[in-house]
Amino acid sequence: MMDVAVAYNRFKFIGNEFLTWLWFVVDTNQSYFKKVDESITSLYLGNRIVLENNINDAREIITIKGDDAGLEEGLLSLRKGAVVIEMNLSYKTENQDWTFTLKGESLSISGLKVPDTGPVETQADIEGMVLEKSYLYEKAIVLVNRLFNNFINLRSDAEWGEKTVPDVKKWINT
Repeated sequence: MMDVAVAYNRFKFIGNEFLTWLWFVVDTNQSYFKKVDESITSLYLGNRIVLENNINDAREIITIKGDDAGLEEGLLSLRKGAVVIEMNLSYKTENQDWTFTLKGESLSISGLKVPDTGPVETQADIEGMVLEKSYLYEKAIVLVNRLFNNFINLRSDAEWGEKTVPDVKKWINT
């Protein structure tokens, strides 16, 4: 049996590949997300993305942040062999918005902001508000789990090397 630390270090690249693929899908195929969640209206990059490039055993971290930041530098980094290690996402349904940061190495979610709930006017409303907040938090986690599951299924399919990788390379180089 493989030691947990060895397994973690051996396979942590999968999460970074997932985030890089997710950026590709966000840019090229928004309709893909309807397969994952029928209620979704959009999923797009928020105001921060972090990339890592290991060049000649030197680790380079590129952070792009800001509401109107261009992602050209990020695409240039991808051309040089970088992968996305962290990204801020904005997830929207018809009348609700979530924002959160997703780390590739551990698929951990941080800074999760969920839609507002109704006002609490009575003591009895508190339980409903807690349940609603729990549901809203869970909805973001379920989205990430479904996206990752779809990615893993695609990543382990022959289509990955034959179609997806060339499509991603084409996207990076345009």
